[in-house]
Amino acid sequence: MPQMAPLYWLMLFFFFLFILSLFFMMNYFISPFEKKDHALKKPDIHFKPWTL
Repeated sequence: MPQMAPLYWLMLFFFFLFILSLFFMMNYFISPFEKKDHALKKPDIHFKPWTL
């Protein structure tokens, strides 16, 4: 029924917003990589910084 299409899209929109907020919350609370402090650590012998 075409009358129900707006409700269907509204449910999909809320589902999308929920998944998007879940993604951002997981990225905020669960760090995807280790943050390394290069200022305190002596660089490796094989460490070559990017230079242009």
